[in-house]
Amino acid sequence: MNKEVIVADTKEMVRTKLKNEGTGHDWYHIERVWKTASKLAEKEQANSYIVELAALLHDLIDDKLVTSKDKAIEEVEYWLEGAGVSSKDTERIMDIIQTISYKGGNGRRLASLEAQIVQDADRLDAIGAIGIARCFAYAGSKGDLLFDPELSVRDEMTEQEYREGPSSAIHHFYEKLLKLKELMNTEAAKEIAEERHSFMEEYLMTFFEEWEAN
Repeated sequence: MNKEVIVADTKEMVRTKLKNEGTGHDWYHIERVWKTASKLAEKEQANSYIVELAALLHDLIDDKLVTSKDKAIEEVEYWLEGAGVSSKDTERIMDIIQTISYKGGNGRRLASLEAQIVQDADRLDAIGAIGIARCFAYAGSKGDLLFDPELSVRDEMTEQEYREGPSSAIHHFYEKLLKLKELMNTEAAKEIAEERHSFMEEYLMTFFEEWEAN
């Protein structure tokens, strides 16, 4: 099947599946990651077909969104097979979407440029103005506070502690978001991350000024 058709069909499937998702991992997040990843793939001369499909599918197996990760993986593999993606390309795509997650900072080394690009695009959407909005949306979906001054910032965590331990939206900046600038893989992503990182630092300064009612 034509690769453009496969990408278009995958876009429509993911859009339908995630259009009403309320944690900040909705279709519009996927669309931004897909667009950013496509631009990075062009700049870095990567395989855009693999990058686009992995970017579109990357959240469909995320344990924040699914009850059974194993079942979700099977469903994505079934979709790719039915869409006409070769077994070799399917293997590459599945490896990417299973290895790019932050996981509390404990992710493994990525095996390909395409994986690095999708990870960069996903992480870029977690910082800057959109990243701030998504941070608060996700915290609200979990029932976390905006900020709890009695909590400490967690430096080292297991994956379970990262997902389930006590935290707040503002703590998430220090536990993840402010670390992402230094974790970008590609030069193109590093340039974008600098500006978005600075915006978050300015936001936090203003937040704490207002928090103290100064």
